[in-house]
Amino acid sequence: MAIDIVHDTQFVFRKILDSMARPGTVANVTGVASRIDTQLNCFHSTFLCALTLLDSEVTFHVLPTGNSNLIDKISQYTLSKHVSVSEADFIIASKECSEQEAADAIRQAKQGTLIDPNRSSTIILEVESLTEKEGTVLTGPGIKTKSHFPFAFSKEMFIAREEKNKEFPMGIDLIITDSSGRLACIPRTAEMDLKEGR
Repeated sequence: MAIDIVHDTQFVFRKILDSMARPGTVANVTGVASRIDTQLNCFHSTFLCALTLLDSEVTFHVLPTGNSNLIDKISQYTLSKHVSVSEADFIIASKECSEQEAADAIRQAKQGTLIDPNRSSTIILEVESLTEKEGTVLTGPGIKTKSHFPFAFSKEMFIAREEKNKEFPMGIDLIITDSSGRLACIPRTAEMDLKEGR
């Protein structure tokens, strides 16, 4: 691993925080991602998110099932435990994951409780590119009027997220990563408009 675990993950953490605070903002972590020299079954930006957010105190689940190489790598570097999708603090949906599997994972994910909404899942979702001209419109806190999110969510994923987040402050947060070292976030506070979706 050719990255500096302390300094580079701090850099990525700041990028994630900034994107969570300003939904739709695409952050670039290419410089750090290019220094990863480990063979992975996921995007380097996804692995950086895992290194940054996971530790021995939290759990994760990888989709689709059977990706033992990625599970082993994440466990090795973060000491986090792999559990079922309904128990996981972080759900990683790799590029091989179908939209149906991703939507099902959203439905099964923890959404926290009214007393402790932080006991919910964050879903890290891989998409090929965060540069689509057609995408999804976001509104809500951190957005001046509206924000164009450069990925068009399927109707099924949109509905699954809407159902999971309907009882705020309970809900899930999304981190979207792509193959070019970019990431963007959609927190549970953001409203999505499917008009430009698929």
